[in-house]
Amino acid sequence: MTGTTHMRIRTILAAASAALCAAALASAPASAATTAATTATVTATSGGPHGARASWPWNLVDRSPGLVRPKALTVDRSIGARRAAREVRLAQLLYTFWDTGDRKYLDAAVGPGFRDNTLPPGRPQGIEGPLFASKRFRAAVPDLTCELADVLVAGDRIIARLVFRGHFTGTFAGVAGKGQAVEFNAIDIQHAGHDKIIEDWHIEDNQTLLTQLGVTAS
Repeated sequence: MTGTTHMRIRTILAAASAALCAAALASAPASAATTAATTATVTATSGGPHGARASWPWNLVDRSPGLVRPKALTVDRSIGARRAAREVRLAQLLYTFWDTGDRKYLDAAVGPGFRDNTLPPGRPQGIEGPLFASKRFRAAVPDLTCELADVLVAGDRIIARLVFRGHFTGTFAGVAGKGQAVEFNAIDIQHAGHDKIIEDWHIEDNQTLLTQLGVTAS
């Protein structure tokens, strides 16, 4: 990935975080505005401080074996620990699906009425869309992994910056891979309902991906 692309993605992520936090503060009671302004979000990076796994926000992370964990985590305190933990776990479940291709994680994260608001051409709507995309990616990159690089939680929105990696040893658009390394970023905004994700918006660095695959965009 180029430095310009990386900077653009980080800028989008920072702007989205600021907007969500501002929205959370705007909806807070006026009497709590001053306190919320200084304590609404806490950011931690690199897996949490050593010896302090029970501290906010790392106490929200589900440490069950097999689940991916965020590398950096920003959480709006005003939504409460129970809701925050639920939304962090939804992110872990969803991106464990992208990391493994195992449908059970997708079913646990996404509701039956799920809607993709940035549906790419040719991808089915609803829960079948991520399944279709995962299968297609893994036909090209069988060892595909998904790093949960950043997670931001505010209100009913979950923003994630993802880093996909692997090796192009399969086929894509009629092109056979030669084992070349693949690494590209994506940013998602997930809308969490009562117990599962109900809709999303997403953008992938497709230009970088296609260049690495040696495929010309149609």
